Amino acid sequence: MRPPTIRDVAERAGVSKSLVSLVLRGSDQVRPEKREAVLRAARELGYRPNAAARSLSEQRTRTVGVLLNDLRNPWFVDLLDGLNSLLHAHGLHMLLADARLNRRTGQDPADPLLDLRVDGLVVVGTLPDPAALGAVAARMPVVLAGAREPVPPGVDQVAGDDEQGARLITEHLIGLGHRRIAHLAGYGAVGELRRRSFEATMRAHGLADRALVETGDMTEEGGYRATVRLLNRTDRPTAVFAVNDITCVGALSAAEELGLRVPRDVSVVGYDNTSISRLRHLWLTTVDSAGHEVGRRAARFLLDRFERPGGVGRLHLTAPTLEIRGTTAPPP
Repeated sequence: MRPPTIRDVAERAGVSKSLVSLVLRGSDQVRPEKREAVLRAARELGYRPNAAARSLSEQRTRTVGVLLNDLRNPWFVDLLDGLNSLLHAHGLHMLLADARLNRRTGQDPADPLLDLRVDGLVVVGTLPDPAALGAVAARMPVVLAGAREPVPPGVDQVAGDDEQGARLITEHLIGLGHRRIAHLAGYGAVGELRRRSFEATMRAHGLADRALVETGDMTEEGGYRATVRLLNRTDRPTAVFAVNDITCVGALSAAEELGLRVPRDVSVVGYDNTSISRLRHLWLTTVDSAGHEVGRRAARFLLDRFERPGGVGRLHLTAPTLEIRGTTAPPP
């Protein structure tokens, strides 16, 4: 059987095709009883609008491409939830692409989304070459979310305030009495901002010579290896500040393997307040970098660009908060 058409819906509801079109577009110029009749007829017939035909007539697909650089980071789940909630409320759908996979296969990371004619692009996380977004931004609105790399003109940017967040967590540890504090650093602009803020805060408290930095790759395994190196030092730190929660889980594993109890023997803190940090058997002290709000703000910037294209790019930083849980205590 052929699929039902807009004509079938109009006949079932006893209205014109143009009125059915108004209802399906969400127009407020239709009386409630007529709208209900059309929606009821569409449900009864199992009618679904032809998205391809609508895209041709409206010259837009009502889709937003989301280019995600690291599928392993659970913080991005909160960001995507905030992003999608606002896009969905405005009748837009997300199409997700894995930037890391596309690079491994030799593709430009954004190509699959551009081939699908998305209306706009949200880039989530750190990209190796954010300047490459310039060519895309010349064709459609682009927003960078959850990263702090330099971006081309006209690209909006939303992220957490990493300097303030790192200062909060470092001052928390110093306030507990810790003096030998180590930082498991990350990469990219976000990692650099958190490391510099840690070092600046230690310096402001006269503890520059007590600050240790171990470079990692922002993974659990990287956190484990870096923490093993730190805790095997003769002047081992009494507290470890990990660049993110995933790295912090690796730090916890290293401490346990070396026979150290957290937080009695060593305090450990993460960053991002992901769902992992809230697991009861981990219960990490961490920084909430407002991932959901970053996502919603990125969606708002994109919607604004649809209405008013052009203009200089904007930067919005969400305020972090400290979440004190069970992995920090005064030093032994």
